[in-house]
Order: sequence, then C-alpha cells, then structure tokens
Amino acid sequence: MPLGRFLEISLATTDVAESLAFYESLGFVQASVGEAWQHPYAVVTDGRLSLGLHGTDFVSPLPTWVAPSLRERLATLATLDVTVEEARIDDVSMHQALLRDPSGQSLRLLEARTFSRPELAPAHSTTLGYFEEFAIATTDLVAASAFWERVGFVAFEPVREPFARAVAASRDLNVGLYAIGLQAPVLVFSDAAMPERIASLRDQGHRFSQRMPRELMAIGAAMLEAPEGTQLLLLKELAAG
Repeated sequence: MPLGRFLEISLATTDVAESLAFYESLGFVQASVGEAWQHPYAVVTDGRLSLGLHGTDFVSPLPTWVAPSLRERLATLATLDVTVEEARIDDVSMHQALLRDPSGQSLRLLEARTFSRPELAPAHSTTLGYFEEFAIATTDLVAASAFWERVGFVAFEPVREPFARAVAASRDLNVGLYAIGLQAPVLVFSDAAMPERIASLRDQGHRFSQRMPRELMAIGAAMLEAPEGTQLLLLKELAAG
C-alpha cells in the first residue's frame, strides 16, 4: 500500500494524562510506547483502533501510517499525483511527511513505529461499540474517492441513505467520506444497542455535543466529546444504501 501500514489516529492534547484516563474509562487499553517523540506521548487501543495522545500542538485528528523507506515511498506517491506538503528526512529527527486529501484532511507518514500493541482478547470491546471508520466531510465524493483509491484504498460506490456518503476501505482503516456538514473529522462507532450505550454514558456524566448535522440527528446518533476535543460519533448502524 502506498501509504504503508496504518499506525494510529494522532490526537493533540494539552493534558495527556486527562485524555488517557478518559479513554481508559471507556475500555481502551494503554500500549507500550517508545522514545521516538520528545513531547509527552501515550497510546490507547481497543484492538482495532489505536489513538496516539500527543502532548504537543498540531491539527488533529491526524491519521498516521508507518512507511518504511520513506524517501522512496514519497517518490512513488509523486507518480500517483499525490502532493507532499512537508517532508522531514534528516539525521536528527523522526523521518516523516505530511500529505493532504482533497477535502483538506492531513495525513502523516512516519518511517518507524512508535509503540507496541498490547495483547488483547479477541472479544475485547469498549463501551463505545465497534469502531467503523474515520469520517471526514467532503463536497465532492468522486474526487475524494479517487484520491483514496490512488493511495491504495478500495472506494465503494456512494450511497444516498441515510445520507450521501462513500467508504474507502483498507485492511487497517476505513475512511468515511460524508457529504454533510461535519465541523471536524469524527471517529465513528456502532452497536445494535447504541441507544442504551449512549444513555449509560450520559448517566456517567460524559459530555456530548449539542450541535450535530441534521442528517445525524435524524438517525438518533450522538456525538461524544473527548477532553482534548476529539469527536466520537455513536450510532446504531449505517445502512448500506
């Protein structure tokens, strides 16, 4: 795959400990991190999704892949008409590069892993349900789908119900392309018993957004807000079409 192997959704936070406690309270498990970063850093995972909690400032959420032989990989991406916005390949820091998709979403490539996954039971789950996809807003489903296909994803035909969207799928991460007014990228979780899960999370005092696109309100979704501002979209299901 041109991007490499999916590593994490990187999240910028001013308080790593607070964000770590929040995700652990939902059932995420902390991973063992290396010393790749000079800033505070922690990782949590549910076995399918890994979240990197970074005590530094950047535009987040930021999907991040491990891309060995980064210099050669960037040359390959250039032949695929993918623009590299920034590359840092030197002898004093982690080799990395930033790309951008047509919607403006940044993507990061790192030359090496920054954590080790813990061993989790196959049935392990969080109180959020099943992680479906990383969703971003787009005004052009065709152009967005074409970009994700160029970087190795399989883009499925757009659907119109319950709202206009398309999915670009890979082995490690699915990207939801939503033609609705999302204010920021969201992490999407689903479960048949999601209404009960949402009620329980509210009873526990978790903070939910009071503003959502009407298309999401119409299907009974809820938007949980993490301490660092990440939005977690909770819904019962997304119809195939």
